[in-house]
Amino acid sequence: MSEDQHARPSGTTSEPLFDVNIPTPTHAERARTMVAQISTGTLCTLALEPEGYPYGSFVTVAVDVDDGNPVFLISRLAEHTKNLERDPRASLLVAESGAEDPLANGRVTMLGPCTRVEGDGSGARAAFLAVHPNAAYYADFSDFAFWKLRVNAIRYIGGYGRMSWISQGDWQAAEPDPLAPSAAGMVAHMNADHTDAMVLYCRAFSRATHVTSAKMTGVDRYGFDMSAKTSEGPRPVRVAFAKPVSTPEEVRAALVAMVNEARSKI
Repeated sequence: MSEDQHARPSGTTSEPLFDVNIPTPTHAERARTMVAQISTGTLCTLALEPEGYPYGSFVTVAVDVDDGNPVFLISRLAEHTKNLERDPRASLLVAESGAEDPLANGRVTMLGPCTRVEGDGSGARAAFLAVHPNAAYYADFSDFAFWKLRVNAIRYIGGYGRMSWISQGDWQAAEPDPLAPSAAGMVAHMNADHTDAMVLYCRAFSRATHVTSAKMTGVDRYGFDMSAKTSEGPRPVRVAFAKPVSTPEEVRAALVAMVNEARSKI
């Protein structure tokens, strides 16, 4: 996996306030997690008319968890389907929304051949209807069929300064983070009710020993991220769990144990 970084002005980079070698999701894991949470995207095909131009279409999508490949339910009347029937080369862009700065949002572009699912298509059907149950109404219309983009190249951008090409092998081996569906709620709860704990985490488990306030910005199976208020302004701090967790209950138990440990250290 090659990683690209934006060039920064010389002399402006401060030492990280945490050990950058602690467990952190790989780019493949981050990308798989993002894609699993987003049910729409832009499907790009090679246009029949005007010939050869990239043609972008808004589509609904699901991911086959067994191979990480996107699945579509599309009509042969659609322009993108006509394009794919002539040339299967395609890409799918999925992107986060919500940040004040759109370029700070994450996005993933998956490239590969997109072809109609042969046979009964039961696996593709199950994957798609689990995410889009209302599509059952038209899934059996004669002009609709399930298609799958077989991913062989992946470009991940996690916002400013976090980007790379992900290999097909890493993509298929990675799994979405099990905490992703509940992460936003956990972060909101910690920031609303446990701001004192965040300061303790910073002081006990990082080099941010003089912070007066901090807020949680993310949580995953390996640990959690915070934005700590320092004399230099907000600084990122990451703290790892003692071992990977997979449920909100395990996160709560780990955070309580870490608060107790932090109090005994300080």
